[in-house]
Amino acid sequence: MDVNEFRKRGKEVIDAIADYYEAVNDIPPMSTVSPGYLYKLLPHEAPESPESFDAIQRDLQTKIMPGMTHWQSGNFFSWFPSNSSFPAILGDMYSSMFDVVGFNWLCSPAATELETVVMDWLGKLIGLDKRFLSFKEDGTEGNGGGVIQGSASEAHIVAMIAAREMALERLKAQDGATSEDVDKQRHKLVAYFSDQTHSSGQKAANVIGCKTTSVPTGEDFRLTKEALERAIAQDKEQGLIPFFVCGTFGTTNTTAIDDLPGIADVAQHESLWHHIDAAYAGSALTCPEFRPLAAGSERADSFNFNPHKWMLTNFDCSALWVADSTHLVNALSIHREYYPKVEGDTAFIKDYRNWQLPLGRRFRSLKLWFVMRMYGAEGIRKHIRDDVAQAKWLADQLVADGRFELIVPVVFGLAVLRIKPEALNDPAMVDKANTELIKAINDDGRVFLVGTKLNGNDVLRVAVGSTFGTQKNIDLLLKILKEQATKVIAGLE
Repeated sequence: MDVNEFRKRGKEVIDAIADYYEAVNDIPPMSTVSPGYLYKLLPHEAPESPESFDAIQRDLQTKIMPGMTHWQSGNFFSWFPSNSSFPAILGDMYSSMFDVVGFNWLCSPAATELETVVMDWLGKLIGLDKRFLSFKEDGTEGNGGGVIQGSASEAHIVAMIAAREMALERLKAQDGATSEDVDKQRHKLVAYFSDQTHSSGQKAANVIGCKTTSVPTGEDFRLTKEALERAIAQDKEQGLIPFFVCGTFGTTNTTAIDDLPGIADVAQHESLWHHIDAAYAGSALTCPEFRPLAAGSERADSFNFNPHKWMLTNFDCSALWVADSTHLVNALSIHREYYPKVEGDTAFIKDYRNWQLPLGRRFRSLKLWFVMRMYGAEGIRKHIRDDVAQAKWLADQLVADGRFELIVPVVFGLAVLRIKPEALNDPAMVDKANTELIKAINDDGRVFLVGTKLNGNDVLRVAVGSTFGTQKNIDLLLKILKEQATKVIAGLE
């Protein structure tokens, strides 16, 4: 493909993308193909000779498209949103154009410096404490800073590595401790999560090879100071060494907010690294009215949220800040002669390879820069507020229906609900009714949602947040929920 064909085909692709988004709400959101469908449709070896762009486009439409689940549909209410937007797509296109491998400042100074600047923009936009910013108010270098990771899972791993570095340094500082003594203690390190913490926490522990303790939550599904203290006391009696705790701002199951001030107290007393996972709900902090809910976050060691979930920025873009980068950089730094050092203002010369797991990295700050400039803070806030209002409206309508109950209050864009036992002739059939309701809704195919279990009970999760969703999509969902509930309840009588 030469530049002239690229120009022609590129315009065709832009048109195809625009056509897709214009029609996305009319496409069933969930794929219905069977496992292995694509293997049967595609050749089992790569082509020997070049194939035409037209042929590839036909296969994209006839073979790939049927196997796609349409996360950008306004009728996609599963998991959490994965926001796409036109500004982010355009920024990503420029990133692909430059195609830099930004492991240090010299690779492309703009790639490093834009990330530093934009992460400070973003930190200020969500009201993060100034400890987390790269620059102090006087423009000099701070101890903290932000870095874009691929996902919250990567952010979790990076934070735990930094925490392990901090814990090992503390062990080394003990009187008479030798390197051999410290190595013998590694297997005793234990990290703390609640039973509602996202699975990325356990995955991070698996990766770094530490023990974990899952702390039970109560009826409000929050990790509390008292429960954490009890868990730590029990582990210390067994000779374990607490070193890390994760507090969540907006859990996956219910968007519960852990006792962040209480966790901060325990972390300070026990010398734990305190990480806050705000992967989904962190976007809501762009709106000042939600910031009181994050009280205590200013005392954390690291904070992460995903603009690629609910802040109009295409995957992958996960924002991680640390209050003090020392342990992170110490743990992940690596140098070779082919990574030349550059003299100058160290506030700008960040070797972000030492802030993440891979050495190479994409120019991801471009799409975030495009989004923040083209929407502005007011546009981002409107997106969040509209979604929250729609989720609350839906919940109110379902409660008014009389057959549904909310499991937790709607705080952000997630409604967690179920057919209530009182709506059934046999209340003991409530779990069966709700699992059948989820299946019936997804078999209907017009909308897509998933369920979960809370305290052993089956419930429905409805996550509102599509960039391209409108009240019409919420109206459709409400209609389908009521219709299918009627059928399910009748079928159980």
